[in-house]
Amino acid sequence: MANSIKNKFHPKITLISLLLLFSPILVNSSYKPIYNLAINCGSPTSTSGLDKRIWVGDNSDNHDMFSLDEPKPTKVSLALPPDSLSNAAIPYTTARVSLSNFTYSFSGITNSTVFLRFHFYPTSYNYTFEPSNALFSVIVNNNITLLKNFNPLLWLRDEEQITKEYCIQINPNEKIHITFIPNKVNTSSVYYAFINGIEVVSMPSFLYYTNPDDSNYHINFLSFGNTAAEYQINTDNALEMVYRVNVGDNQVPSSADTGMFRNWDYDFPRYLEKQYPQSVLADLVDQLNYKNNIIPNYTAPEAVYLTARSYGKDVTEEYNVTWNFDVDSSFMYMVRLHFCEFDSKVNNQGDRVFQIFINDILAEYQADVVRWGNGRMVPVHMDYAVRMFSQGGNSQIERVNLSIKLQRLPKTMFTRYRDVLLNGIEIFKIGDASNNLAGLKPKYSSQKKKELPTPQQKSKKSHMVMVVAAGVSGLLIALAVVGTIVFVRRRRRFEPHIEVEESSWKSRKDGSSTLPSHLSRYFTIAEIRAATNNFDDIFIIGVGGFGNVYKGYIDGATPVAIKRLKSGSQQGENEFLNEIELLSQLRHNHLVSLIGYCNDGVEMILVYDFMQRGTLREYLYGSDNEPLTWKQRLEILLGAARGLHYLHAGAKHNIIHRDVKSTNILLDEKWVAKVSDFGLSKVGPTGMSMTHVSTVVKGSLGYLDPEYYLRQRLTLKSDVYSFGVVLLEVLCARPPLMRSLDKKNASLVVRFQRCYDEGVIIEEMVDPFIKDSITDECLKCYCQMALSCLHDDGSQRMSMSDVVGALEFALQLEMSEEDSKFGGTQEKEKSEQRIQYPKFASDDGSDMRFTSSSGDYGSHTSKVSTISVTSEDQPLFSTDVFSEVGNPKAR
Repeated sequence: MANSIKNKFHPKITLISLLLLFSPILVNSSYKPIYNLAINCGSPTSTSGLDKRIWVGDNSDNHDMFSLDEPKPTKVSLALPPDSLSNAAIPYTTARVSLSNFTYSFSGITNSTVFLRFHFYPTSYNYTFEPSNALFSVIVNNNITLLKNFNPLLWLRDEEQITKEYCIQINPNEKIHITFIPNKVNTSSVYYAFINGIEVVSMPSFLYYTNPDDSNYHINFLSFGNTAAEYQINTDNALEMVYRVNVGDNQVPSSADTGMFRNWDYDFPRYLEKQYPQSVLADLVDQLNYKNNIIPNYTAPEAVYLTARSYGKDVTEEYNVTWNFDVDSSFMYMVRLHFCEFDSKVNNQGDRVFQIFINDILAEYQADVVRWGNGRMVPVHMDYAVRMFSQGGNSQIERVNLSIKLQRLPKTMFTRYRDVLLNGIEIFKIGDASNNLAGLKPKYSSQKKKELPTPQQKSKKSHMVMVVAAGVSGLLIALAVVGTIVFVRRRRRFEPHIEVEESSWKSRKDGSSTLPSHLSRYFTIAEIRAATNNFDDIFIIGVGGFGNVYKGYIDGATPVAIKRLKSGSQQGENEFLNEIELLSQLRHNHLVSLIGYCNDGVEMILVYDFMQRGTLREYLYGSDNEPLTWKQRLEILLGAARGLHYLHAGAKHNIIHRDVKSTNILLDEKWVAKVSDFGLSKVGPTGMSMTHVSTVVKGSLGYLDPEYYLRQRLTLKSDVYSFGVVLLEVLCARPPLMRSLDKKNASLVVRFQRCYDEGVIIEEMVDPFIKDSITDECLKCYCQMALSCLHDDGSQRMSMSDVVGALEFALQLEMSEEDSKFGGTQEKEKSEQRIQYPKFASDDGSDMRFTSSSGDYGSHTSKVSTISVTSEDQPLFSTDVFSEVGNPKAR
């Protein structure tokens, strides 16, 4: 439901629905609110609504229960009707709209616990206020944040209006001040706040809050630790109702609630994962039994307790009856499940027993509704508290799935009927320590339904066909011209020493770009702001020299990474243009794909595929992530090496990445490595006579090729050196430079080579987490490969093709060792016979081959694989390895 009240679902008409509609016992108001105020914002008059209440106009003078405060005499709010009303109903016929803050204040509230409901109809107002520019926050009494960077348009699903509902506690006779605050940002866009309707309705004090005097009530706190604990919702907690669902075949509107005007949504098809035949149960004959006072009769409408879902008849397969709900991570939630056993066959304890899982945690081992209610036809509810974490386990807010699963009792346990039962679901978000309830926008998109053409539009159809035909012809001619221009520019782009001409990237006045759409998608700044809730800090997933990287959702559901250029960065602008041109022409399984960009003259933004697991570095050091296994590390390195090899040899023109490092190797959900960040990349040397590209030194401290730094000569082997540093990072789980150490040990490269020469690699350098899982043969192969990549002389380094082969060999050694653990010594010998040692060639044509010689790795004495150069007798590795540069600007 995601807080939707006025939805446009069109359910099938069933006997249950009709009986619920006309049965008087189901519309019994069992609670009389002490305070009940509904405001029709922007209206000059008071009008009766569909819920049979009087909605008071805030633009009239005959109200004394609330006041509207706003800046005067300038920037006052406007009372405006929407430009279109496809589903006109109170309170959506008018709105209060403002470019400045405005506050509603309510007095005379004698009850301390109240519902607050906000009704929004996202559409254009006065042909000036467009729904995409509605971006605002809502704060109560200056200490409770209900909404932040909120755009109602993003919450639409099948309905045209939405409602957000909250529960707050106030001191008796205290005023409530609700302030709407439009976002203030330094852009060309002007944001506004609006509201169509506000409800303030009192509620029973302990309907959702914990009563400290009731020893029989408790909330079960669920955790994977299997430790029983109780949770309390204190009176100082603000709550947001995120879902309220009547489980069964019908909706219960606010007018049919128990006096508190709550809306109970359908469970299918929006939340129920799969509906099975005859899974809906209903009993509209028997009366509910509240005599034992298990729960008050206003807890939920009788219609909720007299409809339910079960397992379904004639189902042979085993499955979970599952409901899925999209929620914000990093918050605690209260999940209330409503039950009432009304099946005439189920009368005794043990007749129907089942299991309940919430967020895949076992909440009830033996759920028995008759036992809970002490009989049949007795409504009960069970409350659970669960904290939702992000998929990566970090503290950043993400949209995650909260599931509720009912499972039949295992066949080894006795129950008369192997079935399940559930009548209703309520889910509340609990405010954090600072009483903040603001989260992210939902994953679904705001798709408006297409309107049917009017008769006048139909009469113009033939004329439109002619216009479209002419337009298509013109478009084809334009595309031919653009294609020719692109072809010429692309040829120029790949000539040696030719940089991208900045003039070819200038954006038009309307914000669109001159880059052809077939290379990458152009996003408007409005789309980007909507995807990131106006660049809210909670969306930041990375920070670099270019600027911040945000997580967002495009087209309603697709997660993306959005990199935003820092304002006023000339260097960043060049990188921005360079990266678009390069990445738009490159596609490889181990390169991060560029989806599109935004260049409106002020904002420069790149949009990529979202990499679920973040950077390689996050799994090596500096975070709480579980370390990678040795096999995982080899597989990730092999993927990254293949991506770099594609840049060097697989693309039409060889490309030097120029900024290879562990933070630019990203991991997707399946741990597939992808090389990212091509802002510094350059087309490599072309032609037989060219060996390098002369260019200003750029890159990251600790990864720079010493030959490139000293001579400003960039080659493909510069990437190989940087990748060699990454190889050491992966093996040792430490950064390239540690300034906290003395100069002798600060450089990872220098220290590693010294430990290698001294034979103490395992004791001094290897990450303890993987030390016991690396075989001697694999470690020796790996170390020789890494040191070859780090050779001072670029011509003596492996090529990326050689690195790929060496990593494949190391991985083969690792997998052969794993196989031997299960297949014994004989299988290991067969595996070793199958391994073919790779042969590589250096740039000067000499052969490099893995051979075996005697060596000592500290306490591990065994055969050592080395690399020998057969063309001349000289040491392959210099002890004078570059470690630091003179404070170049870090990216």
